[in-house]
Amino acid sequence: MSVLLIEAFYGGSHKQLMDLLQEELQEDCVLCTLPAKKWHWKARTSALYFMQTVPTSADYRILFASSVLNLAELAALRPDLGKLKKVLYFHENQLAYPVQKCQERDFQYGYNQILSCLVADVVVFNSAFNMESFLTSIGKFMKLIPDHRPKDLEKIIRPKCQVLYFPVRFPDVSRFMPEHKLAHLDKVNGVKRNGDAYQLEGLPGQQKSRASGALMKTSNAHRESGLCEAQPGLCTTQHEGLPSPLTAPVRLSKSDASESTNPCQEDDKQHLTFNLSNTLSGRDCQQRPLHVAWPHRWEHDKDPETFFKVLLKLKEKELPFHVSVLGEAFTEIPDIFSEARKALGSSVLHWGYLPSKDDYFQALCMADVVISTAKHEFFGVAMVEAVYCGCYPLCPKALVYPEIFPAEYLYSTPEQLFKRLQNFCKRPDIVRKHLYKGETAGFSWAALGGKFRSLLAAEPREDL
Repeated sequence: MSVLLIEAFYGGSHKQLMDLLQEELQEDCVLCTLPAKKWHWKARTSALYFMQTVPTSADYRILFASSVLNLAELAALRPDLGKLKKVLYFHENQLAYPVQKCQERDFQYGYNQILSCLVADVVVFNSAFNMESFLTSIGKFMKLIPDHRPKDLEKIIRPKCQVLYFPVRFPDVSRFMPEHKLAHLDKVNGVKRNGDAYQLEGLPGQQKSRASGALMKTSNAHRESGLCEAQPGLCTTQHEGLPSPLTAPVRLSKSDASESTNPCQEDDKQHLTFNLSNTLSGRDCQQRPLHVAWPHRWEHDKDPETFFKVLLKLKEKELPFHVSVLGEAFTEIPDIFSEARKALGSSVLHWGYLPSKDDYFQALCMADVVISTAKHEFFGVAMVEAVYCGCYPLCPKALVYPEIFPAEYLYSTPEQLFKRLQNFCKRPDIVRKHLYKGETAGFSWAALGGKFRSLLAAEPREDL
């Protein structure tokens, strides 16, 4: 067990990545986690917890942790761990995280991440947008310190940084797909199906050209300082992919339903238990109303207000559509969800989190369009998974999305989003006949697994 995996917020995409790495590394790793609850407390106190609970071992060579952990504190509290090769993975960064009010931004969480970067040997981001938004915000962020500010932190941290997209292990969803999507499955994903295994026919040019273009200036400027050499085989001009909340087919058990934190789900359990394919099987595929999916966390940074405002405008114009609102809800749920649920009425096909992978992917396979209205996104696993399932993506022309999706799938304003959906509602066949012009294969574990293996390869250290 040469690799020590630490996840202070073991849920969602953080859990997916750790589970995938543990599955791949098998006996060569040990995983230490804390549950995905009360994020702020985990970010502030998890180092002390792991100081006491991480077992000692002379076999450790690599420490891999997400940026929720304060790595500087753990390295100081556990000198034996501080000697390891320390890899820090950023799913998101606190310097670019949107807050509802400026005074709500808590300095300590961004400061923790900066300290962790200074201690880490390799700092990995799940997108070029994530990396650049973090690094270029350090200077302004540190000006919040009233006096005696540290200098040149970006110059110190940047040479350690590289981009490695979140690796998605795409399942075989052919059994869930309607006929019109099956015809495009292989071509859309750029892979050959072989049971549950997928083999790349070739690396996608889309992500490489767009991501390398976004980072070419950065990589050229910092090549001599080690940006591309920080880890052999991992150059910032070649980016890699990541997954989303895996969830799936139909029935919740009583225990699952009773544990729901979402009052909307409690009020309307039938939407958690029906089978989408059965519901839609009575009508010819091309004649059904447009089916819109929204598979995101039920929190303000995903901007559900804009999404529901657009849908209600469609409803006011008496345009036919169905909607599946997926994604996980936490303790505080924006009021707009309960209000929209009532206003949308019979247009709702599914409402609530699907804890089963099969149910989740089945819901995505039955949808026509997947929408993001996010104000905060550093990769977007749910959107990539939905596109893999044959959905037409509509995303903001901002954040990470121009790095991931071709320009025709981006919108600049809510009005543009409404117009696109209005046209699709009138002619859903346009969407159903459309062949996605981007790539998803480059975000698969098949494409990225070798990069992660290289990242976690043990390197002999004289001081161990």
